[in-house]
Amino acid sequence: MSLPRIAVDAMGGDEGVRVMVEGAALARRRHDRFKFLFVGDEARIQTALKNHPNLSGASEILHSDGVVADDDKPSQVIRRAKKTSMGMAIEAVKSGAAGAAVSAGNTGALMAIAKLALRTMQGIDRPALAARLPTLGDNDVVMLDLGANTECDARNLVQFSVMGAAYSRVVTDQEAPRVRLLNIGTEETKGTDSLRIAAAELKEAAEALSISFDGFTEADKLCRGDVDVVVTDGFSGNIALKSVEGTARFVADLLRRSFSSSLRSKFGFLISRPATELLKHHLDPNNHNGAVFLGLNGIVVKSHGSASAAGVANAVAVTAKLLEENVTERISADLARVGEDGLRMNHSSDEDEG
Repeated sequence: MSLPRIAVDAMGGDEGVRVMVEGAALARRRHDRFKFLFVGDEARIQTALKNHPNLSGASEILHSDGVVADDDKPSQVIRRAKKTSMGMAIEAVKSGAAGAAVSAGNTGALMAIAKLALRTMQGIDRPALAARLPTLGDNDVVMLDLGANTECDARNLVQFSVMGAAYSRVVTDQEAPRVRLLNIGTEETKGTDSLRIAAAELKEAAEALSISFDGFTEADKLCRGDVDVVVTDGFSGNIALKSVEGTARFVADLLRRSFSSSLRSKFGFLISRPATELLKHHLDPNNHNGAVFLGLNGIVVKSHGSASAAGVANAVAVTAKLLEENVTERISADLARVGEDGLRMNHSSDEDEG
């Protein structure tokens, strides 16, 4: 059964058309139900498609002269959004010409355009950026927000928890995801007023939400594998994510340096190569590519700008999974089950800076 086609901003990312088309082709070889609408320079897209006959028959092209640059400010892009490949891809979702959009372009611009065009879902105040991180457990951990909202109140954190749990069910098949709020300690007295209020609300609503909630977790536990969803504000989430990514690169570089330091080390590398290759695969961000803007009336997925074709294929697979599992409808259903009585916080809860 075919899925609604996926609109691909072919001009985003470090390498643009080549990698985006190659990634889509790889995804289609794995799942032939995928169909695509490529948005961007028609001539370049047609040239790239010639190398992937399996993709050509399942693709259409929507020409666009405009491109969103990495250094463009969101406020500037908004004015010309509908003439850019990014804006046209999102507009295709709004009009129903596509079921979802994927872009490797400017994150801030993508968020701004998507929010303006698609609007937030009923019951959600702010959309959040969610991504999966590798863990020592069997499943990845879903973390949000990763930068869309630098300041959040308790109500936002509860809504993020609802969205994160729905996303986790889609990608991990866990019926009752283990949800935790990121904090500076696990004690109930730690953290801001917003965190404590959100924790109290989530404990009360846990059964209705079909989640397992047990308070807080700390940043050093993010990748242990004992949590399925970690919720925080975008400021803290972005810092935590980049710290995890930086540590992974540090470990990889340190191992590379150690194994090349002497003849004995090089011999040791040959012996341990299967283990190091497994580590490299586990830490490769391409294997976890595809951050999702949750809370919009439509599915928008952000691929890393430096993603390889394999990384883009993973982002496409995430997009298709979200379409197939109707994640937007799931979030709406979860909010309806709790009802307004279950989300009692108001926006005065952000008076928590003490």
